[in-house]
Amino acid sequence: MNSDSLPPLHLDVRPLVEARKPPMAAILDGVGRLAPGQALQLVAPFEPVPLYQMLGQQGYSHEARLREDGAWEILFSRR
Repeated sequence: MNSDSLPPLHLDVRPLVEARKPPMAAILDGVGRLAPGQALQLVAPFEPVPLYQMLGQQGYSHEARLREDGAWEILFSRR
């Protein structure tokens, strides 16, 4: 990471999902709060496949991985 890049905004939506609240509003809010050049690091209890296309249409690429704890970690970055 170079000196002028920002760390990703970390957003863990597992508590929302556990409380049976839809996480989409929190995710879109997080995307809206990103500074230019900043990425969103999302942690979710499932792979949010529909989000890939939705954010892809807004110019974001993604890298996803299944963590050892069973959660998905996805890094969304501007292309």
